[in-house]
Amino acid sequence: MKKRKAAAGILYRCLWITAGAAVYSAGIGLFLDPNQLAPGGVSGLAIILSYLTKIRTGTWFFLFNIPLVAIAFFKFGFKFIISTFYAVAVISWFTNLFSVIGAVTVNPLLAALAGSTLVAVGMGIIFKAGATTGGSDIIVKLLRNKFRHLKTGNIFLMTDALIVTLSGLVFGDLDKALYAGIAVIVNAVVLDVVLYGRDEAKMVFVISDHSGSIAGAVLQELEVGVTFLHGEGAYTGTKKDVILCVLKKQQYPELEEIVKRTDPAAFLIVSSAGEIYGEGYKDIYSEKI
Repeated sequence: MKKRKAAAGILYRCLWITAGAAVYSAGIGLFLDPNQLAPGGVSGLAIILSYLTKIRTGTWFFLFNIPLVAIAFFKFGFKFIISTFYAVAVISWFTNLFSVIGAVTVNPLLAALAGSTLVAVGMGIIFKAGATTGGSDIIVKLLRNKFRHLKTGNIFLMTDALIVTLSGLVFGDLDKALYAGIAVIVNAVVLDVVLYGRDEAKMVFVISDHSGSIAGAVLQELEVGVTFLHGEGAYTGTKKDVILCVLKKQQYPELEEIVKRTDPAAFLIVSSAGEIYGEGYKDIYSEKI
């Protein structure tokens, strides 16, 4: 019975990853690539190299990810990488398939908006299925493991800006680089909504026998404040510290990973926080002016 459930879970996960990969690839193959819009990341590099070498974008996407996946295998383990490798392979195949169809629109603004929206929705589906799209996601994860002081958002911003600038030079068209920049911004906004909704922040309670270890990891890796609430189980009478943490919605997946690896048996209560006042958030005085 357990094996059947496990097999059904894997199949369900693969179906969602496949669906997400199809949506992601449609954004690249039908909108961004045929209009020479390279909106950052490995997919952006693949679009640039496809233009220079005439090798298909999906093929470049796959080739770029092989060494990254291999490195990540030793850092993050088989379970993380197998789903990501599957996502990368399916994205590569779908991208080459869609590229045969050609551009749905030749209007660069419409292509930037539609393409980046599809890419973001596809990424969100894949992330929720427990995989990644490889490329920049792996690079950022590796850099964050080695250099804790680096901010994830800043790394993505720098790499995307570099690739968008490079695309303008390679294609010899400043307008295309600017449209690619629009695609980067739209992608970030839509992905944020798909993954986390429109709430401003998350309030998390963590009940665990390893609260000290979890709190230490949160303080070090996420650089957000943690408060201990002293609790007692009504049935067992066991006293333990309950972690209260308020953090920006973009950081919640990282907190979830910390809890999973530290104490898989931990109890989490997650709620949305519409408004947060204090250090790192809104100023209670200026916001009312």
